[in-house]
Amino acid sequence: MIYGHDPEYSETARQAGFEGSCVLRLTVGADGKPYDIGELNTLGMGLDEKALEAVRQYRFKPAMENGHPVPVQVNVEVNFQIF
Repeated sequence: MIYGHDPEYSETARQAGFEGSCVLRLTVGADGKPYDIGELNTLGMGLDEKALEAVRQYRFKPAMENGHPVPVQVNVEVNFQIF
């Protein structure tokens, strides 16, 4: 990842003091943008939606094959912690 920020906390999860992580599977396109984002491990309490919102804004260094950028499927772990 070359650009990204932490996801926002859902108010429901914040009030409950809920922490955890979810795993998303996505395709990093040849342009470095995430596509076909899906959930592998969910948390609930609105955090999955917040993770999806954040990951849609991520930018990645594309995978290279024979000197050319190519799409690749990856798993991304998104952590939620109350500080």
